[in-house]
Amino acid sequence: MAMDLGDIVKGSPPPAVVHKPTPHDSAAKHMTGEAAYVDDIREPVGTVHAAPGFAPIAAGRITKLDLDAVRKAPGVVDVLTADDIPGVNDVGPKTVGDEPAITPQQVMFHGQVAFVVLAETRDQARRAVPLAKITTAPTMPVIDVDDAVVAGTRVLPDYEFGRGDVAAEIAAAPRDITGDFRIGGQEHFYLEGQVALAVPGEDGDMFIHSSTQHPSEVQHLIGHVLELDSNAITVEVRRMGGGFGGKESQATQWAVLAALGARKTGRPCKFRLDRDDDMIMTGKRHDYRVEYHTGFSKDGVIRAVDVTFSARCGYSEDLSLGVVDRTMFHADGGYHYPAVRILSRRLRTNTCSNTAFRGFGGPQGKLFAERMMDHIAYTLGRDPLEVRKANLYGGVGRDRTPYGMRVEDNILPEMVSELEKTSNYWERRREIAEYNAASPVLKKGLALTPVKFGISFTLMHLNQAGALVHVYRDGSISLNHGGTEMGQGLFVKVAQVVAEEFGQPLERVKITATSTAKVPNTGPTAASAGTDLNAQAARAACRTIKERLFDVIEEKWGVGRHGVQFRDGQVIIGNEAITLHRLAETAYQSRVSLSSTGFYKTPVIHWDREKATGQPFFYFAYGAACSEVIIDTMTGEMRTTRVDILHDVGKSLNPAVDIGQIEGGFVQGMGWLTTEELVWDSNGRLMTHAPSTYKIPTASDVPEDFRVALYESGGARSDTIYRSKAVGEPPLMLAISVFSAITDAIASLKPAMMPRLDAPATPEAIMRAVRATGGGEG
Repeated sequence: MAMDLGDIVKGSPPPAVVHKPTPHDSAAKHMTGEAAYVDDIREPVGTVHAAPGFAPIAAGRITKLDLDAVRKAPGVVDVLTADDIPGVNDVGPKTVGDEPAITPQQVMFHGQVAFVVLAETRDQARRAVPLAKITTAPTMPVIDVDDAVVAGTRVLPDYEFGRGDVAAEIAAAPRDITGDFRIGGQEHFYLEGQVALAVPGEDGDMFIHSSTQHPSEVQHLIGHVLELDSNAITVEVRRMGGGFGGKESQATQWAVLAALGARKTGRPCKFRLDRDDDMIMTGKRHDYRVEYHTGFSKDGVIRAVDVTFSARCGYSEDLSLGVVDRTMFHADGGYHYPAVRILSRRLRTNTCSNTAFRGFGGPQGKLFAERMMDHIAYTLGRDPLEVRKANLYGGVGRDRTPYGMRVEDNILPEMVSELEKTSNYWERRREIAEYNAASPVLKKGLALTPVKFGISFTLMHLNQAGALVHVYRDGSISLNHGGTEMGQGLFVKVAQVVAEEFGQPLERVKITATSTAKVPNTGPTAASAGTDLNAQAARAACRTIKERLFDVIEEKWGVGRHGVQFRDGQVIIGNEAITLHRLAETAYQSRVSLSSTGFYKTPVIHWDREKATGQPFFYFAYGAACSEVIIDTMTGEMRTTRVDILHDVGKSLNPAVDIGQIEGGFVQGMGWLTTEELVWDSNGRLMTHAPSTYKIPTASDVPEDFRVALYESGGARSDTIYRSKAVGEPPLMLAISVFSAITDAIASLKPAMMPRLDAPATPEAIMRAVRATGGGEG
């Protein structure tokens, strides 16, 4: 294993704690039920419980809100309305005034909070909600992308970037295609729903337990709404039962309302959404209509691409600026477009405000790129893998993205070639062709697709992190940082880095809950950057403490820092080995601080959105997947029979955690593209608001033959943490290979025709595509 001399003292052995397949720090607790979430925290005496009420319309006004019967209901303590908000009634991440915590009158979507019941028990609060008498003046709602295009409603101005004379290049190309398709949204379906517990303190202080990916934003917006300074508010998060982006901005409203309830009653207030309400009231992955026109050569090499992404953003802006920008950033997939125009439209609809979801818009852009590759291949009668390989980024002249960033670390050609061999792609392709020729009903499909995903927040100021490390006199270590744990293994990875820095076993590092009182002004745990940022900040804190310890060693032992190593649970000082306990005690006796903050900001990156130029990403993470499926052309049923994955994580900090993330991300992506369908009726009501109607993947959907390998490379650039790479979001896009394999199976019905398949490829969608293809409608 290669060593980075910037990370490891010259001559020292390889790392002993990082790069090891260490179990998740809460793995055993997850299995036994001992892991405590917000709803498991012992409720303080006198806690009131909150439940939301909303109007039965998606657009219009509330003309009368009669809450008398609600207030008289058994157990009801109080009812909150917009009039109870002392500060600014806005919980949006940009506080632009389009996301009221409680709407005063105007209704923008079905499920928008109009009042909140506070009662002695949660059951009493929920039973009181339907007693409200709400009179409304409804208007015609704008529901989907098509409605919004006609209505011309936007949450933000249209935005585009690109290069070259696209129209001229397409006109001059030997071949061209036009196409359009739909990409569905996705419900987060975190196991732990939205929940917060607010405990009032003295002098108006407020302590909040929140299931949030962004504690600092919760802190800031509670202060904004309640007219409190941030130093009066502490937000703490030990763990979440899943987040996937759904708790980056969307957790804030419920924490704010819990704090408002605590403020008004003077009692602790708990707000836990019912699963149906959670699905109705909170945002999803953005869904899109995609239209494209592409010119290419006779061998399938792209000359020019013109693509328009029309995104349903919902009723408010939320995070749609960044989400749709990232769709644009990833519309190239892993491919070079000599001339390109990428246009986005952010459409306002009377539906819940769509938000961050694992990949943050990138998967939708990537799905377009692979759809286009399939379209080119079927038009030319070539294998899609040949077309993909012909269009991959390459050397000088083929290494610039549509936004001008140079792809410097491109390993996709090597990864695709390796997976092509290890998956036996061509042998299986021949076998599938023979099978399909002999099978009139069941058809198999195969696809190998690459992934290139940019790592960093494209909102530059978010690329920073802080940490706090204490070394106690007995040599034990306490770790705190601004990242939040949602099951992804962030905490154990950062703890591994701290243990490695001090040469201690992992069990000597105590992981503590994320708290705004310990590390302030943090960004969200998102964009796959949690470990990249927080581990660097923690390491900076460790190295500050070690610098002080080096001085103590030189003074007490007369040995310079080059003669000192922290390893194997000891501190090696020249020819003597002592415990960290002894060194820490010596430092304490010498009145040396053993506590330090650490700070990190991502270097190199910059982005000028107005000019559409810069380097918005620190590096790219890569991967490739080969998926095989079988479909029933009589019913539309589909099964994924085999998956081969090769994924790039640099030098993995924790291979066990990383492989788990790859497997989980792939299955979640497969759900998005095959089974998870969101349906609203014409009145704007979400019809798929429970697991009875909304189908996430289950254990039976996981391919029985599921092969995952980490790509053997020299690691990431030297200035990432121990040469590792991010792993949270990129694996989700590996599942696009399943969608392409389904397309391939349908395409076998009529060669040289591109099937009209929308995502998700549910049985109904597959049947529509089968019938259209059979009828000659590509």
